[in-house]
Amino acid sequence: MPAVQPRVELLAHTPDPLALVYAAFRQCYHAGFAGDLRARLARGEIPREEQAAFVASVLASGHASPVEHVSFTFAIGGVSRALTHQLVRHRIASYSQQSQRYVDGSNFGYVVPPAIAADQKAAARFHAVMEEIGAAYRELKGLLEASGRAGSKAKEDARFVLPQAAASNIVVTMNVRSLLHFFEERCCSRAQWEIRRVADLMLAACRDVAPELFAVAGAKCRRLGYCPEGSAFTCGRFPLRQDLKNAEEKPAYE
Repeated sequence: MPAVQPRVELLAHTPDPLALVYAAFRQCYHAGFAGDLRARLARGEIPREEQAAFVASVLASGHASPVEHVSFTFAIGGVSRALTHQLVRHRIASYSQQSQRYVDGSNFGYVVPPAIAADQKAAARFHAVMEEIGAAYRELKGLLEASGRAGSKAKEDARFVLPQAAASNIVVTMNVRSLLHFFEERCCSRAQWEIRRVADLMLAACRDVAPELFAVAGAKCRRLGYCPEGSAFTCGRFPLRQDLKNAEEKPAYE
């Protein structure tokens, strides 16, 4: 049974996302028809730099709903069930995940945490446990099949011994607003290492397509300009909010 590494591939996205978001934003503040504006954008009459500047200014004001019109779809593979349990907690999204009920887990791949991989004794024990679980799965599936529970009936019960480390593949679609929130939570240094690694790969793919929409995407400190985690949890990359407040309140003559 193999140890696996994460894969993230952008399958699809809304065409010309910046122009669509620009048209949607302008519709909110303009008496004209967005369809006519979209035609002007298609003809190249409005420079991309002008679109980007307008979108950035409106986003900075806190008006974000028009970015929901743009979506990205990812294929994510070689990740643990522990990761996907975290991922699906992001509710405004669509998911299609590999089923352990129908996919045979006799030779399941698994994810090895870096801290375990770096410790020789821990790694040896971890790999041994994965082999033991694989043997137990195959034995249980065989016993169930022998008793008459053929096909998925055997797999759906044998899967109960599979670990959170078991690898999974999943297709995920999120709109830009959901992605921005996802990146704020999961690109933070306090996020669990595996989902942070996947979030970083997803963000890189988004920036390749629409850099203007994801210019300040990432951990929320990038947008806020300070760390909201508090002194017990900050990574030190940005100052704490209280430190900024104290600096602002400090008399100039001191």
